[in-house]
Amino acid sequence: MIWSMGDPIRHVLFDADGVLQDLPGGWYAAMEPYLGDRARDFLHETWSDELPMLAGRGDYLPVLAASLEKYGVSTPATEVYDTVWKNIVLIEESLDIVRTLKRNGYGVHLGTNQECYRGAHMREVLGYDDLFDVSCYSYDLGVAKPDPAFFTRAAERIGADADSILFIDDTAKNITGARTAGLHAEQWDFTQGHAALRTVFTRHGITAA
Repeated sequence: MIWSMGDPIRHVLFDADGVLQDLPGGWYAAMEPYLGDRARDFLHETWSDELPMLAGRGDYLPVLAASLEKYGVSTPATEVYDTVWKNIVLIEESLDIVRTLKRNGYGVHLGTNQECYRGAHMREVLGYDDLFDVSCYSYDLGVAKPDPAFFTRAAERIGADADSILFIDDTAKNITGARTAGLHAEQWDFTQGHAALRTVFTRHGITAA
């Protein structure tokens, strides 16, 4: 989907993990101090358990506690959560692009899958509520990406037509979900470099400089 003069893009919706922020060393390495070579199995299991919480149903910490107990980890769930899930490094060049778009008159918004604890950390500690015009967290919307309903609800919350929004995400299935809902969408992650992201914006007629 390419921008045209009759259908200008006025809003950019950004994913968080892989686009705006990173977990240093990755999830597997972060869990290895607790689980060793079982870290991968544990994470895939707990990510599956977490899915309802991404849509705002249930409390993840008791679920995490039960999983840690099952794997014989005695460290309290809150400590593991704070050490791993909240270990977020902001990608400053990505945030600079967000600020530039905002200065240039575009609506800049956040569209991310999070359960409520990590979402609250991002909003209150990382400062995303101050950075973005509208924040669309899956736990708050009641539906998670890649469901097209996530993007429909995000557009409604933004108060804009779907085809006036460009979505940036690092995961192919989320791009498909966004396009199904009528948004423009492009796959990108910070490891590709920010020159590539600026090229995406130029292709869609967006001034990001």
